[in-house]
Amino acid sequence: MSSLEACTDEELITRLRGEDQTAFTEIYRRFWDKVFTVAFHRLQNQAEAEEVVQDVFFSLWKRRSSLEIQYSLNTYLSTAAKYQIITRQRKLYLKEKVVNVTDLSNEAGVDSTQLWFSERELRQQLDHHIEQLPEKCRLVFKMSREQYKSYAQIAEELGVSEKTVEAHITRALKVLRGKLQVGLPFILYLLSK
Repeated sequence: MSSLEACTDEELITRLRGEDQTAFTEIYRRFWDKVFTVAFHRLQNQAEAEEVVQDVFFSLWKRRSSLEIQYSLNTYLSTAAKYQIITRQRKLYLKEKVVNVTDLSNEAGVDSTQLWFSERELRQQLDHHIEQLPEKCRLVFKMSREQYKSYAQIAEELGVSEKTVEAHITRALKVLRGKLQVGLPFILYLLSK
């Protein structure tokens, strides 16, 4: 057993901040399978899950000197994997949307300027409806979607539970879907613009 295997996660984090590559290797060895499990569970694709794992650990190494872990290393890495997946799915969705809009305008002779104005109008309606949300719900929603804060970060900042944060986000999305009468993927697309 190597000396690093006996280290706690906290000790490994401290060593990682100090540029210790062997600490990084031990973290990778210790948590690879857990991060992979999170990614594979969501993606159901081994190659994509492995890419997410590599992205998570690459990001960990890049951010090593400024690393701040509030809970456990396991929680931090699992959350990082979920964000990588969301980012990856959003990019894929946007790419498909652009292709679909281009195909639609080319095939049906739809004016791309008209599509742009329609999208812009929908975005304005979305912004208007966000401002109409109850104050706490609006605050939580904006912190999540505009400031890209995690549920844990929002919960800590506002002094509420993560379940409360999740409930506010769910409520906001439900209200917005009802007001705009468009699907959730399109709302997420508009929010990413």
